[in-house]
Amino acid sequence: MSSSVTPRVSGNEAAPTSQGPASGPSRRKAIIAVAICWAMVVFDGYDLIVYGTVQNNLIESTGWGLNAASAGTIGSMAFVGMMLGAVFAGRLSDSWGRRKAIILSAVIFSVATVLCAFAPGAIAFAALRLVAGLGLGGLVPSANAMAAELIPAKWRGSMATLMMSGVPIGGTAAALLGLWMIPAFGWQSMFLLAIIPLAALVPLGLRYFPETLGSPRAAAAVSPAEQAPGQAPGQTTARTGFAALFRGGFGWLSVLFAASTLFTLFAWYGLGTQLPKIMRESGSDLGPALTFTIALNLGAVAGSIITAWAGDKFGTVKVSVIAAALAGIALVALLVTPASSTAFIYGALVLAGVGTHGTQSLVIGAIASHYPGELRGTALGWALGVGRIGAVLAPQLSGLLLASKTVPPSMNFLLFGGAALASAALLVVIVFRDARRRASASVAA
Repeated sequence: MSSSVTPRVSGNEAAPTSQGPASGPSRRKAIIAVAICWAMVVFDGYDLIVYGTVQNNLIESTGWGLNAASAGTIGSMAFVGMMLGAVFAGRLSDSWGRRKAIILSAVIFSVATVLCAFAPGAIAFAALRLVAGLGLGGLVPSANAMAAELIPAKWRGSMATLMMSGVPIGGTAAALLGLWMIPAFGWQSMFLLAIIPLAALVPLGLRYFPETLGSPRAAAAVSPAEQAPGQAPGQTTARTGFAALFRGGFGWLSVLFAASTLFTLFAWYGLGTQLPKIMRESGSDLGPALTFTIALNLGAVAGSIITAWAGDKFGTVKVSVIAAALAGIALVALLVTPASSTAFIYGALVLAGVGTHGTQSLVIGAIASHYPGELRGTALGWALGVGRIGAVLAPQLSGLLLASKTVPPSMNFLLFGGAALASAALLVVIVFRDARRRASASVAA
């Protein structure tokens, strides 16, 4: 038996409609599993930012014939892979189980990233970044879906934001290590560090990751008392698959979440990959250019903590509107900021990190709460997959701006700031949608 599921709204957010398998892991094992997921997300973040830290070296010292535009194209390749990986791994995690999807994603991005250090030329390097992106894109929706099922529903919003704090922490590590490792050991050393998740985290995941929603074993663990009348054991009451994202009241919600994610990831990953190059073109040398990236990522770490608290208190979607608007205003302000105003530039980049990454973390938490468990991985994969279109376009468009001799490098801040403001506008629509549903539910009650 199958039927569509209409989202239910309670309090600040749409209430989750599924609590996960009845037979779950012990509390200790669940905490360990979530911690491993978070550590994998840290390396996901490292892998995303590492290209930005070595981009200038690839242009200047490899002899591959790269310029700002072609380097931007290579930067986009990982995001093309992430777009595909997020969509299909999210669906895979709902059908095969989170455990398999997470492990497979971690193995793919680790192996491909290590091989980047041995790439003989630009084409091979770009191909390996594409393959790495498949794993990077698949990891985040699968890890967040597992974490959402291992914790109480009331903490899902804050857990999603804290889980995503791993991305800027990994990015900060990439920038800090780049200051030391690139001059000392060469750019290749930055990619060799990806052996750590393969050698350490994958074995831990195989030991501690439980079977969660989507896997046949987890479905079989559902007790007969929880089955709907006439259901076979392990059968769910909701339709699954991509088509279900556009039925039963989810249609416009799926479109709005995906579109807001596209603009948010355009701003976040555009800054993450292009900021060192933007600052170099603006007159900074490598060291100060990387410190601006550190400021952006430290702001993102702070944003994960701040938005986790604010999202639980005021509602994840409402707070995401404020965070996205804050990032947009801060970035647009950089367009008219003199290069000598170093303190203001650092402050604006911190706010941009708080806003862009905080928004995306909140959106992930909101998706986890707006969709039932049977659709959670698919919904996360859909939104993040579509969102990666923005991540693909950002380095390419920014690279074209930087290669132009008629457009100042600071115009990139208008590009990314405008994207953040567009995301805020889309999220406002979701706020009003949730308010209407709460009002309708109140009248019906």
